[in-house]
Amino acid sequence: MSVLQKGRSSHRWPWFTVASSIVLSDQIIKELVHSLMPFGQVIPITPFFNWIHVGNTGAAFSFLADAGGWQRYLFIGLALVVVAVLMVQLCKPISRLESLSYSLFMGGAIGNAIDRLARGYVVDYLDIYWREWHWPAFNLADIALFAGVLVFAMAAWREVPAAKQPE
Repeated sequence: MSVLQKGRSSHRWPWFTVASSIVLSDQIIKELVHSLMPFGQVIPITPFFNWIHVGNTGAAFSFLADAGGWQRYLFIGLALVVVAVLMVQLCKPISRLESLSYSLFMGGAIGNAIDRLARGYVVDYLDIYWREWHWPAFNLADIALFAGVLVFAMAAWREVPAAKQPE
C-alpha cells in the first residue's frame, strides 16, 4: 500500500469514530431510560424541560406512527441504505464539514435503527415544552440528525459554485 493510498483510507476513520460515538452514547442513554424508568414516566427538570420515557414507532414528529407496523421495516431499510451511501461518500475526498455532517447522519440513523430492530420503536426521552404545548419528544440520535442537517447546510453555503468563482 502506497503512502498516498494509506492517507486516503486513514482520513475516514475519525468520521466513523464520530458516528460510532454517537451510536454508543445514544444507546447507553436509551438503555438507561428503558431499564430505569417506567414507560410514560415524566421527570420535570425545568419549567420548560422534562426527562420522559416514551416510544415512537414512526419517524420525525411521529410520521407514520399509526401505520400498523410495516413502517418499522421501511425505516430500518431506509437507514441501512442511507448509511451505506454515506459510508461510500466518506471514502471520497470531501470537506471536513461535509464529512462531519455525514458522520452525524450515520450516528443518528444507526442509533434509531438499532431501537427499531431491538424494540420495534425508538425510545425518546427529551421533552421541551411551553405551557401546554410540547415539542415532539426526541433523543440524542435525533439531535445528531438535526445537527447533521445544519452542518450540511453550512458546508453547502460555504462552497462557492465554480461559475461564481473569481477568475
